[in-house]
Formats: sequence, structure tokens, C-alpha cells
Amino acid sequence: MNKKKHWYDYLWIYTPVYLFLGMFNILFAWLGMIEFIVPLFISIFGGGKLFCNRYCGRGQLFELLGNKLKLSRHITPPRFLSSLWFRNSFLVFFMTMFILMIVSTVQVFSGTQNLKEVVTLLWTFKIPWQFAFHGTNSSWGFAQFAFGMYSIMLTSSLLGFITMLLYRPRSWCVYCPMGTMTQAICKLKKGGTHYGNEG
Repeated sequence: MNKKKHWYDYLWIYTPVYLFLGMFNILFAWLGMIEFIVPLFISIFGGGKLFCNRYCGRGQLFELLGNKLKLSRHITPPRFLSSLWFRNSFLVFFMTMFILMIVSTVQVFSGTQNLKEVVTLLWTFKIPWQFAFHGTNSSWGFAQFAFGMYSIMLTSSLLGFITMLLYRPRSWCVYCPMGTMTQAICKLKKGGTHYGNEG
């Protein structure tokens, strides 16, 4: 008997639509803040890891690609990916990149730096992305943040896709920075109870 579908079962559409829209207008990249704010909001206000387990469109997409389209090898990911040191280190690195993105945005807003119309893939490779911005100088600051956000979302999607191909469909969930943060919140709220990071 087929399981009844709910509206949240279709949230996998969010990720491809987000990446597609960002190719034509970079300001759509601001929508990526949804995946930063909502998981934390749900965890802080008693929802635990509900976002990871039910509402994460990216996790759904990898599950769809891995299971339905059979793109995953369904191999257990290396233990280091789920280790505390790796997840925390990746979170620190991720947050450092996020802070640097904010600093760059502030510099553009203040006029000490010009808009850099590039998307940085894997935090290393700079890809020209001028075709996706059609605004004026007054919107440079908003655009700079959007370029940074799109870089983060594209990079994390690529990492998730690679680990989906190599291991289990939702292997990204094992070391996802937002999953690590919500897990830490759950532990604090539940007095140190362990929560799995994979939804």
C-alpha cells in the first residue's frame, strides 16, 4: 500500500528550483537563508530535528536521486564523516566562510570594496557569474551577499551530490553544518541526549 503523500514530501523541488533561479537572477539566492533560519528556529522552539527529518528539501532530493533513480551505491560512509571532530571542524570552517561572506558584503555596502560578480565553488574555484546580476550600484551590497550565499548553496549541494553517489543517498546529512547545529541545540535542550545526524 502506497504511503499517503504530504505537502512536505515535495520540498525536494526547492533545491533544483533555487539553483536554477540563481543562474538567471542572483538575488534569488537570498532564499537560501530559509535553510539557515528555519532549522534553528524549529530546534530552538522544541521541534528537535524535525526540519532534518521531514522538511529538508535537499535531503529529500538526494534520497530521490539515490533510491528512486538508483544513483547511489548505498555504501556506509566512512566513519570519520560522522565523527564529532570532523562535523565540528566542518561546522567551524563553514561558519568562518559565512562570516567572511558577511564581511565582504559590509565592505561593499560601505563602498570600500566593489561588487565581485563571481560564484566560488568549493570555496576555491572562482566562476564568473556576471550574467545573473542585472541591478544597479545601489543594490551591490544585496547582490554581494547573494553571490556568497549562492556559492555556499551550490558548494554544499555538490558535496551532497558527490557523497550521495559514493555512499548512501543522504550521506550529506551525516556532516551537514545545519544538522550539526540543530543536533547541538537538541543536546542542550535534552541535557546531553545523543541525536543522530542523519535523518
